[in-house]
Amino acid sequence: MTRILSFLGRLFVALVIPAVAFLVIYGGFIFLRDSDAPKWIVAVVAIVWGVGGVALLYTVFNGLVERMPAKWTALLQPFVFVGPGMVILIWYLALPAVRTGWLSLFDRTGTNFVGLSNYVSLFSQRLLTEAIRNNVLWIVFGSTFTVAFGLLVAVLADRSRFERFAKTLIFLPMAISFVGAGVIWNFMYSIRPGDSVQIGLLNAIITSLGGTAKAWTAWTAIAPWNNLFLIVIVIWLQAGFAMVLFSAALKGIPDELLEAGRVDGATEIQIFFRIMIPYIMGTIITVWTTIVIFTLKIFDVVWVMTGGQFGTEVIATQFIRQSFVANNTGIGSAIAIILLIAVIPVMIYNLRQFREQEAF
Repeated sequence: MTRILSFLGRLFVALVIPAVAFLVIYGGFIFLRDSDAPKWIVAVVAIVWGVGGVALLYTVFNGLVERMPAKWTALLQPFVFVGPGMVILIWYLALPAVRTGWLSLFDRTGTNFVGLSNYVSLFSQRLLTEAIRNNVLWIVFGSTFTVAFGLLVAVLADRSRFERFAKTLIFLPMAISFVGAGVIWNFMYSIRPGDSVQIGLLNAIITSLGGTAKAWTAWTAIAPWNNLFLIVIVIWLQAGFAMVLFSAALKGIPDELLEAGRVDGATEIQIFFRIMIPYIMGTIITVWTTIVIFTLKIFDVVWVMTGGQFGTEVIATQFIRQSFVANNTGIGSAIAIILLIAVIPVMIYNLRQFREQEAF
């Protein structure tokens, strides 16, 4: 009986708080929508109403729970804070995923049930097989080179006098969005005809050294190798993320362990491969799987650089093209489900790694 009451109490707290918060915020939205006040006043009131209202609700419910017997407080208090987040995740993540799976069983209009025909059709289309092939390239080259480059920089910078400066330079691209990186690298590969001044960095360097400008953009038309030109961008973006984690892991290696290896006559390369790598293997796997998830969901860079043309389609660009350009709801939903299924095993593996490191 106690367990049942405990469960009902948790469920009540988890559902009532977001329900009341939603009603309060919705009431405020209706009030502000019909208001004739200036826009800046409406904006200020909306912020105060939304943030302050939710904070007040948390304070009130937390106060109520803290006045209960200690046993009930320990059982219910986590749900005051975690419960609303779980409900919001279910509403905005789990339910849309279920609905997308259901829509993938219908035709392009979303009205006629066609079973698994959309999935059969997808795997018989050249564009999807091309997208899957390109995503495999992104996983193999993108994640592997990002991890390798990040690890190399972390090891070399760790022994340098310019450690902070070098790490700052490598980490800076992390502050740039994927869309912004695509725009920047469009200029990197840019070419101008004839004797015009080259605004593309690569061609500017070549011409300043007496060479002839090259049409890098033409190189990007050679499938599937043109994908490597795009993968370089993600390596540039994510190497800083990998470097920071590897650097923290390397600094956690006991100095006595490294000194013992050197006393035994091990070279620096042997210390790297036989002591450092095994010691931080958990971090390497975690970083690699995290970047694999990024590469599976890659969209922005491809869309900005090539629009998915010249054999550079990936699964995410195919999803956008089918759902919002071709208005084919069934095929678009099926692609989204395939992408979700591809990401789930990597996510589970990543969570297990976090649990083994007692970080989750």
